[in-house]
Amino acid sequence: MLLRILIFTAIAVMVYLGIRRIWRDWTAKFDGDAEEAKRLRRERDLAERKRPDVIDLKRDRDGTFRPNGGDDDKRR
Repeated sequence: MLLRILIFTAIAVMVYLGIRRIWRDWTAKFDGDAEEAKRLRRERDLAERKRPDVIDLKRDRDGTFRPNGGDDDKRR
């Protein structure tokens, strides 16, 4: 009886450690993938910002984003 309890306990510990290892490996993989995607997105944004057809927007006094140059008064 004691041998059976020890065997089941050993199997349960091995399964637990295996699941824990898989969880940690997958978590590290997904974190690495997310970090890589963030880096690629940042590089793409920086490259797009350098293009001549991209307009920089700034927040105006009323909270609306508008292109640089000129006031609202001049447009009206």
